[in-house]
Amino acid sequence: MSELLLIANAGDGTISTLRLHREPRPRLEVLATSGDLPDCGTFAIDADRDLVYAAYKGDPPGICTLRLDRESGALSEVSRTAVTDSLTYLFLAAGGRALLGASYGGGFGAVWPVEGGRLGEPHSRFEYKNLHSIVADRDRVYAVALGDDLLAQFELDQDGRLSPLDPPTVVAPKGCGPRHLIVDGSNAYVMTEFSGRAIRYDVDSRGRLTEAEAVDAVDPTAGLEHSELGADPQEEPLIWGADVHRARDFLITSERNSSRLTVIRLNERGRLGDIVGYVDTEAVPRGFGVSHDGRFVVAVGEESTFAQLLELDDDGRLEQLDRVQIGEGANWVRWV
Repeated sequence: MSELLLIANAGDGTISTLRLHREPRPRLEVLATSGDLPDCGTFAIDADRDLVYAAYKGDPPGICTLRLDRESGALSEVSRTAVTDSLTYLFLAAGGRALLGASYGGGFGAVWPVEGGRLGEPHSRFEYKNLHSIVADRDRVYAVALGDDLLAQFELDQDGRLSPLDPPTVVAPKGCGPRHLIVDGSNAYVMTEFSGRAIRYDVDSRGRLTEAEAVDAVDPTAGLEHSELGADPQEEPLIWGADVHRARDFLITSERNSSRLTVIRLNERGRLGDIVGYVDTEAVPRGFGVSHDGRFVVAVGEESTFAQLLELDDDGRLEQLDRVQIGEGANWVRWV
């Protein structure tokens, strides 16, 4: 089991490599900080080949392929590929042969073929307003469009090409601002940005989504109101939902204005249960990550220069164990 994780520091244009030490006590060690990646806010990791694909802004924006040295933690540049608009989310599919990307500002999704760590010409382009995330689950791909309040669903063939399912999209509640998505077997979970809800979708045998249930994931004591596209959530203040991940029998979400993580219990079928609690974390937690065994959570904040290590116990309680200095504007966490 790898104990390495990577954190994108958008403010510094770098990626930090950290190692989790479990003995004699759980703690984080910063191994290296690498890259020339302006406003890097997303990356995907090919752990089998020790390659990292990181999106960056600039003129033009692009995707940088980096090679990870697991001992030193250093990332060395392999190649760069220009893109028409900066990408908000990257995800590897088809055994590392296809890189999925979503552009919020450009309003499109696409697939880049991968060969030897280098990217080919994109294909399977599709367009929806303010696409925010894209993920694959075996031979299915799902993309979330915040501006259109919908989820697009596709079949992924052996060549990494996308074909829309029937129906091609699933409507999300109007004005909710669906943002990030994870798929776990027969369940998919979405965190909404404007309403702060965790929504569960059933996934049928053909990969099609059906909305099933939802819970409010924002701490009611935070005093936040429903937001909308174009609003300044920090000025009002408004709900500013962000990330979502599963950790064993729990779903964890983040909300940026309250700077808190929410832990939601899941039953044996993955259905949403009660809220276990709300936990203070780094300021403006756009991203966090869960270790492969679901025991540890590392959270970062766009207005913090620290990474927080928390341990998730069997009852769903999160306890802070360590806190280490990283870069500016940290916003993306992934375990290798």
